[in-house]
Amino acid sequence: MAESVGVSAGKQPPGVIPPGAAPSVSAPVAPRVWTVPNGLSLLRLLGVPVFVWLVLGPHADGWALVLLMVSGVTDWLDGALARRWNQMTRLGQLLDPVADRLYVVATMVALGVRGIIPWALVIALVGRDVILAGFLPVLRRHGYGPLPVHFLGKAATFNLLYAFPMLLLGAGHGTPSDVARVAGWAFAVWGSALYWWAGVLYAIQVRELIRAPA
Repeated sequence: MAESVGVSAGKQPPGVIPPGAAPSVSAPVAPRVWTVPNGLSLLRLLGVPVFVWLVLGPHADGWALVLLMVSGVTDWLDGALARRWNQMTRLGQLLDPVADRLYVVATMVALGVRGIIPWALVIALVGRDVILAGFLPVLRRHGYGPLPVHFLGKAATFNLLYAFPMLLLGAGHGTPSDVARVAGWAFAVWGSALYWWAGVLYAIQVRELIRAPA
C-alpha cells in the first residue's frame, strides 16, 4: 500500500503537506528493532494468515471477528506505547501501516471469495494501491523514499477496518446481523471514498515534489 509505507529513505520532502492534512511534528526515530510496540505490530502481521484461514477454512466467523478486534486494539496500543515510552523506530513506522493494509487486503479478498462483498469493490480498492505503487519508482528517481502517512489515509483505513468486520457479522441472520450489515456498508462506502481521495492527494503531493526546484 504505497501511500502508507511510512519513512522517507532519501531526501526528506521539504514542508510538503497534502491538501487537507494537518502538519505534524516529527518525533525522534530510534534505530532499535526489539521493542514492545514492534512486537505488537509483528504479532498483528502474523495474525493475517490465521484470519484468512478462519474465514475461508472452517468459516469460524466468530473467531475471525475476535482476531480482528484484537488486531484493532494492538494497532492502537503499539502507537500509544511507542509515543509514551519513546520507542518510535523506523521498523515500527514500516510495520504498523503494512500490517493495517495487509489486514484490509486479506479481509477484502476473503469476503470477496465468500461472496459477502462484490469483487468490483475489491478491485477498486486494490487497484488504487497498485496505481499508487507505480509512483514509488518516480519518487526514487528524484531522490525520495515513500511519503509518510497523512490523516486522510488513516481515516480511510479506520473506516475500512470497521466496515469489513461488520459486513462479516452481517453475513448471518437476525436483527443484529441486519444492523451490522447496514453499518458495515456505511463504513465501506465512506472508507472507499476517503481511500481514493487520499490516493488523489498523494498523487498531487508526488507531482508537487517532482516539479519543485532541486
